Amino acid sequence: MRTWLIGGAVLALLAAAGFFLFAPAWVEGSMNRVVPVPLRITAAARGIPVADMHADTLMWQRNLLLRSDRGQVDLPRLIAGGYALQVFSSVTKTPRGQNYDANSADTDNITALVIAQRQPRRTWGSLLERSLFHAQKLALYAAASGGRMRVVHLPADLDGAGARGAPVLAMLSIEGMQAMEGDIANLDRLYVAGFRMAGLAHFFDTDVAGSMHGEHKGGLTPLGRQVVRRMEALGMIVDVAHASHAAVADILAMARRPVVSSHGGVQATCGVNRNLSDAEIRGIARTGGVIGIGYWDAAICGTTPDRVAAAILHVRDVAGIDHVGLGSDFDGAVTTGFDAAGVPAVAQALLDRGLSRDDVAKVMGGNVLRVVRAGIAPEEAHP
Repeated sequence: MRTWLIGGAVLALLAAAGFFLFAPAWVEGSMNRVVPVPLRITAAARGIPVADMHADTLMWQRNLLLRSDRGQVDLPRLIAGGYALQVFSSVTKTPRGQNYDANSADTDNITALVIAQRQPRRTWGSLLERSLFHAQKLALYAAASGGRMRVVHLPADLDGAGARGAPVLAMLSIEGMQAMEGDIANLDRLYVAGFRMAGLAHFFDTDVAGSMHGEHKGGLTPLGRQVVRRMEALGMIVDVAHASHAAVADILAMARRPVVSSHGGVQATCGVNRNLSDAEIRGIARTGGVIGIGYWDAAICGTTPDRVAAAILHVRDVAGIDHVGLGSDFDGAVTTGFDAAGVPAVAQALLDRGLSRDDVAKVMGGNVLRVVRAGIAPEEAHP
């Protein structure tokens, strides 16, 4: 009997070791995939600074400073792709059976992931602490980068962005204000931790706003209106990606600062429910904001640079070249045709479609850098 107990204990320990050592890498490898497509990149497309409004890399257990054979983003690949700025999102909760149509807020996939990754115990039951941990991770990566990465907190931090030899700039965002845990005072805690952009909902309705993928898909709640005003006052950019159509309309009606859609697509070139209508594109442009185009199938109905370019050109035709940029959703459980190092192929696709180099530079990074500089300035800096 004792032998059986010892044997069972050993098997349990081995199973636990396998869970903690191998499960996180296996999960990420199965979810963040690159299925290569043919890429054309000439000298003309290289050297154009890139600014991307959304990557979920901080969710995963790998060293951002080292080149990895998993996922789509790390610092060596950002440098190879010519990045001036990467916005890193904090994902704190996702529903079981996640889909684009309707999700309950009652389940959470991320809890198992943070336990498997041996994150600090404070993150196991607190969405706020998960975001604060992500901010801590990014700060530690920047400190250990040897000057190759710097975290953005103020507009002046963007000075020299994209110049030869300049560090890759990193900025924090939040994917869904469930991280606030229902207390607007926590919004200030997140700002102090370094967050400068936030979406109000992710894949389920929150106490702040309805999600495009929620059960009810409502607009802004009274708390949501307080959150938008406080974000604008602090200098946090409001992101409408994943928000319901009703919430997008409410946000655009009250916005006093530039609004972004950090990652996604447009209905005209890919008729998926989470993508933006032409009216929403125009509304974001009226705030002075920018629409970030992603690279995965549900955003652009394909994974090639040409499909990215088609969505970009539609936004240009609807709202003007100054209101479109990049929002990859790299490392966000998506399959793409290229990783961060291959992003110059998007510039090439735009050049091949006849855009001037100046306009391509706006799309690849200039527009996002302009809006970030304006959006993260505290409200008192705006007369």
